[in-house]
Parts: sequence; structure tokens; C-alpha cells
Amino acid sequence: SQIIPPSLVLIILADQLGRSIGDMYRAAMVPGFLLAGSYILYVVLVSIIRPSMAPALPEEARAFREPNGSRGGRSLLVLMLISAGSAYALTQWLEKASAPVDEKVVLSLLLWGLTAFVIAIVNKVFRLGLLSALAERVTFVMIPPLALIFLVLGTIFIGVATPTEGGAMGAVGAIIMALIRRRLTLDLMRQAMDTTTKLSCFVVFILVGSTVFGLTFRGVSGDLWVEHLLTSVPGGQWGFLIVVSLLTFVLAFFLDFFELAFIIVPLLGPVADKMGIDLIWFGVILAVNMQTSFMHPPFGFALFYLRSVAPKDAYRDKVTGQRIEPVTTGQIYWGSVPFIVIQLAMVIAVMVFPGIVMHYKAGMSTVDPSTVKIEIETT
Repeated sequence: SQIIPPSLVLIILADQLGRSIGDMYRAAMVPGFLLAGSYILYVVLVSIIRPSMAPALPEEARAFREPNGSRGGRSLLVLMLISAGSAYALTQWLEKASAPVDEKVVLSLLLWGLTAFVIAIVNKVFRLGLLSALAERVTFVMIPPLALIFLVLGTIFIGVATPTEGGAMGAVGAIIMALIRRRLTLDLMRQAMDTTTKLSCFVVFILVGSTVFGLTFRGVSGDLWVEHLLTSVPGGQWGFLIVVSLLTFVLAFFLDFFELAFIIVPLLGPVADKMGIDLIWFGVILAVNMQTSFMHPPFGFALFYLRSVAPKDAYRDKVTGQRIEPVTTGQIYWGSVPFIVIQLAMVIAVMVFPGIVMHYKAGMSTVDPSTVKIEIETT
């Protein structure tokens, strides 16, 4: 969640490294989805090898039947195929128009979801009975959140909005969704504004403190000391990347992302730039590495979030009537270890295979501006 757009982590890293947020988003997409795919693969393998570690829901808790006794999957499949056909037609039209790849993907996904949503609405309003209850439920549950994602990411990728404007559009879209579902209350608005204000103040105070620290550190030539220390590491660029990755991984045990981004990154970025390391690539390496800080025992935020929703006491399930044992903090900590290992493997993969990130340069001009000469003829 921290390296897939619209990640706040990537925005702050791009700002600290002086690079485009759009380029950082494009570069992080592939590592983010590869990381998510690695999680899925691990869970599937564990489910197959040791089913007791990932038990399925009981039949009575997951079965869904239509009034006629069917599951409704065929209707959902037909709806998906029709929507995919419209998206494919748009892709072919964009291919002829020579549109960028990210624009093709975003607009095709938009048309895919919009087609399914319109068909489901027409079917429900006019009571045509063409779709099963399952197809309607899946469409009305999934498409609005996907539309919200488009408001944030899609508008950024197709160049309609900047990341700041995209965030504002996402906020407006969320308010509209809450209004439509009749879940927008004054208490909810107050809670959202209170949380946003606290988070903004939290970030601003860290920024002020890190700026004071940075000025003091540079006043005693600390930045030069750090630069000389890191540039003298054996192994050149590889030695630098390995040391920085290990340093970030260890500091993530104790520091939050904001502290790392505002204090450590301004010291490391100039050194990486002088060593000829692409700063977008460097930023994604740091982002994937910092992703582990949210799972590190004992201070990982994700672990505390999970602890807050996991049952602390045994309870009886309302559907099955079975007794469910509580989840201990130790189980949560040990359960995070395999995922931390997967994240570290992704850090190594991004370092060894830069092409995973460098695809963001596709279609960019390869002309070096320093070699361009402008000659003015005099008469």
C-alpha cells in the first residue's frame, strides 16, 4: 500500500529527491504489483501445502444461491466479457491514435467498469431480469471504488490533473459515494477532518524539525562527512546501494517513514546523484525498503492495526456457531516474518534488475540537453 500509487510515501520521496511525482508513480507500479503478486503466491502455496494454516470459510458462510438454485456465476461471466469487449474496442482505437501505454490502460479500464455499471443500472431500473443477483451485487460493490481510484490515479496518468489535484478529486469522489450510500454524517465528517488535521500537523512538525536538524548538520559540514563516508564504501554504486539498504532496513525498526524521508533521504539523495545513480530508481529502492517498516516487529504500524481488529478473546461465530480462538500478538509478529522476507527479496530484485523500474523512461526523449547547440545567423 505504500508503494502503489497514490502513495504518500512516493510523493514525499519524489519531493525530497527533486524528481517528478508522475515518474515516481510510473516507476513504482511494476514493483508494487510484483510485490502484491508475491504475497498472493505465498498465500496460495501455504494454502496448498499446509491447508490447516489457511482454513476456508464453512460452506454455510460462503455459499450464495439465486432463487432458482443457481450460483449466478454465468451471468457475471457474460457481463465481464461484454465489458471486456468494449474495453478492447477502445484499446484498438487508441492504438490507431498512437496514445501512450498508460493512457490506454487507464481509459480501457474506465470503459470496462463503466460498461458493466451502466448495464447493471439499466437492468435494475427497468427490471429486465438479464443479470443475476450475484452479478448486480458484484458490480455495484466493486465499480464505485474502482471509479474512485480512477479519479485519483487515472486523472494523473492521462495528464488531466496533478497529484495534488488528483487527491482533491478523490476526496470529492469519496464524499459523493458516502452521500449516495447515505453514510455521510456530521460525526463522520468531523472525524475525517480531525484525523486529517492531526496528520498534517504531524508531518509539518517533522518537516520543521528535520529542516532545523539539516541546517545544523550542514553547518558543521556533516553532509560532507556523510558524502565522503558513503563514496568511499568499497564496491562503488553496488556497495553504496547495499549499505544504504541495510541502513534503511535497520532504522525502519525504530523510525517511522516520515522521519526516514525527511532526515535520511536528503543526506543520501545528493550522494546517489553524484555517483550517477538514477534517483527515481534509488527512490523506488528506498520505498520498497521502507515498506518493511510498516511490518517490523515490534513497532510496525500494520501490526498494530491488525492487533486492533483481531479478536483478543475467544468468541462464538454467529453463522456457524463454532468457537473461534483469539489471535495473540505473538502470532501476529511471527506471521509477519515471511512477508518481510518477501519484501527484502523484492528490494534485491529491484536492485539487480533495474529494468523493473526504468520502464518509466519509455517514450522519453534520449537527447542530452547539454549537447544541443543553438546557432543564430547574423545578417
